[in-house]
Amino acid sequence: MSSIPRRRTVNVPVGSVTMGSDHPVVVQSMTNTDTSDVHATVQQVAALHRAGSDVVRVTVNDEAAARAVPEIVDVLDQHGLDVPIVGDFHFNGHKLLQAVPDAAAALAKYRINPGNVGVGARHDENFARIVEVAIQHDKPVRIGVNWGSLDGALLTRMMDENAASSDPVDAHEVTMRAMVESALGSARMAEEVGLAHDRIVLSAKISRAPDLWDVYRRLAARTDYPLHLGLTEAGMGTKGAVASAAGLVPLLAEGIGDTIRVSLTPDPGAPREREVEIAQEILSAVGIRRFAPSVTACPGCGRTTSTLFQEMARDIDAYLKDRMEVWRETYPGVEHLNVAVMGCVVNGPGESKHADIGISLPGTGETPRAPVYEDGELVTTLEGDGATIARAFNERVQRYVERRYGS
Repeated sequence: MSSIPRRRTVNVPVGSVTMGSDHPVVVQSMTNTDTSDVHATVQQVAALHRAGSDVVRVTVNDEAAARAVPEIVDVLDQHGLDVPIVGDFHFNGHKLLQAVPDAAAALAKYRINPGNVGVGARHDENFARIVEVAIQHDKPVRIGVNWGSLDGALLTRMMDENAASSDPVDAHEVTMRAMVESALGSARMAEEVGLAHDRIVLSAKISRAPDLWDVYRRLAARTDYPLHLGLTEAGMGTKGAVASAAGLVPLLAEGIGDTIRVSLTPDPGAPREREVEIAQEILSAVGIRRFAPSVTACPGCGRTTSTLFQEMARDIDAYLKDRMEVWRETYPGVEHLNVAVMGCVVNGPGESKHADIGISLPGTGETPRAPVYEDGELVTTLEGDGATIARAFNERVQRYVERRYGS
């Protein structure tokens, strides 16, 4: 468990997963397939779940998508994949959930954007109809505010009130306040309709990290609902990964956040699992949750002109991740294993001693021998070419795991 004290929240069950401060931070992702394509959606959900997504959200934008949901859930169940499926609703969710009750029953949670449920009197009516279906099927709801689709009527009213104030604030501040009020006001409305307090999760998505910190700190100070964190559009590649880390880490380090998503824009046709991997790495880096053994490796310098340690660090990391599918079931706690693969004598022996098991490879000009340390003690010295050393070290890692984590 993390040493970071979590903000206290209620616990909200979402299928086989529970969100809230008494449970680990939940990793989420979302498909980008046409939900009505059952095969493609099942394949992507399965890939995301295998990558480590605890919960997967799918778009439910028309009746064909809604009718596909029960079949998707059934096929996943037939393959032994117990992954909660969340329905993402905009504009017509009130109609779809009533028109396709099997979808309402099959989904583990509904996501409602209060800015996209209707205008005027229809807003409250449509929102209430979705909540009533959630109550009927005992489903939790995420009220997901987004600054790109903020409730127009609410924002206009708050802007007008600010303009008439004797001490007006700038438009950005009004927008931040409106996001918080939209989330909390919608939650109050859901409870007034009859939804239980422990069936509500809130989010307030925004694109810039400092704004994300601001809006979630305000929410965290005013409610005990679980909070779903994430930038609404993080971007592509390195930019998206860095922006997500910048947005999430300060909040997580303050104990804010019960479930997260990294919203990456993938390359055309690229797999979706990268966002799950980055979410896991963020939680691991903060020390909140571990998913696989950690490999410490030096960056390299003029002392390591050979690529041996780079290749070994890469291959050992891949070996550990590959073994986790078996180890996770056989060796509980193995995800907390720390492995060091170092490249020269400067920091190599010291880092290897600090790890559970580590190897200090020879740098340029050093004696071609590689000392191995377990629990801080020198246990052997490996010699030979890179492939021989890598194979021997992996075998030692396997034996170490069996000895330390085996029953």
